[in-house]
Amino acid sequence: MSELVTGDAVVLDVKVAQLPVRVVSAFIDIFVQMIVLYAGIFVVALSLSQFDEALAAALSIAYGVLALVGYPVIFEMSTRGRSLGKMAMGLRVVSEDGGPERLRQAIIRALSAVVEIYMFMGAPAVISSLVSAKGKRLGDIFAGTMVISERGPKLPPPPVMPPQLASWAQTLQLSGLTTDQANLARQFLNRAQQLSPHTRDQMLYQISTDVLASIAPPPPPGTPPQFMLAAVLAERHRRALEQMRPAYPPTPFPAPSPGWAPAPPTVPEPPESPRDTSGFATPG
Repeated sequence: MSELVTGDAVVLDVKVAQLPVRVVSAFIDIFVQMIVLYAGIFVVALSLSQFDEALAAALSIAYGVLALVGYPVIFEMSTRGRSLGKMAMGLRVVSEDGGPERLRQAIIRALSAVVEIYMFMGAPAVISSLVSAKGKRLGDIFAGTMVISERGPKLPPPPVMPPQLASWAQTLQLSGLTTDQANLARQFLNRAQQLSPHTRDQMLYQISTDVLASIAPPPPPGTPPQFMLAAVLAERHRRALEQMRPAYPPTPFPAPSPGWAPAPPTVPEPPESPRDTSGFATPG
């Protein structure tokens, strides 16, 4: 697991893709690209052989660029960061802040791959992935992206937000809460009923004290520790989902045609109040 801090100072727990898995994914993509590349060049050269050779060469080069650069860009943009090789190996490209990969980032990664993978046989990509703490190749460093694995061990589901702590949780500063602290608190809440009362109370005190020292502001006075942990984890999960959700621009309403005016709203008449025979008057 690796910690990933979003723009909202939310720490996400992600599993960075390991180098062997990325190598297999890259081989699948390269194999598909080579088939598309050579098949396209052969068809273009065969169909334009009776015409201008310069035109055939220019179209072959353009098709080569489309196969090497357009393939990863089109696939990663249409599948939210996955190519055919990444689909097969359960990988995905995301931004450093945890959001989806952007078009600019996909283009930078594809152009960098032409140099570090095709021109230098992948040596710069392997060396960079071994040196980087998050397994980034040069294209990821330049584009501000990283490759994560979606086939990691599943964590217990996040707890439900206590209604009385929802407004307090929205004001929390969670940048100091680490992934290990959040995972430990989540596992404890899911297994608390299986523990003995003495062990449960002791662990609750230790975990809640550790979490409380990493967040701000403190919860309202008298808040039970288990409610505080549930609110922190639920809010952390909500912010992570908000960060991962793509932002769509608002759809503008069409301008009204000239001479058009909305009909005045009709106000319905209030219904007759039922006669109350109990002698209790409803406060007005």
